[in-house]
Amino acid sequence: MNVGFIGLGIMGQPMARNALSAGFAVAVYDRMESRCDALRAAGAVVLHSAAEVSASADVVITMVPDTAAVEDVLFSAGGVAEGIRPGAVVIDMSTISPQATEQFAARLREKSVEMLDAPVSGGEPGAIAGTLSIMVGGARPVLDRFLPLLQSMGKRIVYCGGNGAGQKTKVVNQIVGSLNLLATIEGLRVAKAAGLDLPEVVQAVAGGAAGSWMLSNLGPKIIAGDFNPGFSIRLHAKDLRLANEFTQQLGLDTPGTSLAHRLFEEAMKQGLENLGNQGLYKLWSD
Repeated sequence: MNVGFIGLGIMGQPMARNALSAGFAVAVYDRMESRCDALRAAGAVVLHSAAEVSASADVVITMVPDTAAVEDVLFSAGGVAEGIRPGAVVIDMSTISPQATEQFAARLREKSVEMLDAPVSGGEPGAIAGTLSIMVGGARPVLDRFLPLLQSMGKRIVYCGGNGAGQKTKVVNQIVGSLNLLATIEGLRVAKAAGLDLPEVVQAVAGGAAGSWMLSNLGPKIIAGDFNPGFSIRLHAKDLRLANEFTQQLGLDTPGTSLAHRLFEEAMKQGLENLGNQGLYKLWSD
């Protein structure tokens, strides 16, 4: 199976490496060619456009920042749709608009190309370890065909429904994760003000009903003052914009989502956009 991989950022690079390590033939492309160097050394073929990647691929994976970037990679001059062969498949593992995903899948289907939307959760550690949770929308037989490839990158692959269902599930994931992160930050602020030992607080709370991935993984980073990005405030704010748009389309009142969105937008205004999402803690000076 020939795999094309487009987008080699914090998440994409280790994901492509894991596919390569699993024995898949991988060709890669990123607009920042220096991002390809480590994968070239590991045995990947480096190509110079999305169209080149798609021309010889059985499946093209895209992992880029947002909806506009996915549309550009797929449909602009030199994009995937220009080179891809009928019968090939696109798997978009970015986090983007569910509505746009449905539209992109329909446009690709006109070229006899199926699409899966397969956004991920687990951050940079999960991408490196190959333990991501992957939420898949599209045709089930297409998922079954490429399940071994997804299993090289993720530990839990869940079929969510037709095109767009993976992205809708990722919206839910981001809502729950955002509120858990906000709870982690607020809890640590209260613990600090109360003069408690913060690592002991994390250990105690994480072992009970209030435990969460955010508390166990990002709580210690906040305590250590480590705000390096595994997932940036900029991208988290983008995901919450998508979540707000989607819940508004559903006609739902989602006060927690709205609050988290407002706080992440405030962090952007304060110049914190390139910090890890745990850097939301820096909105407060206490």
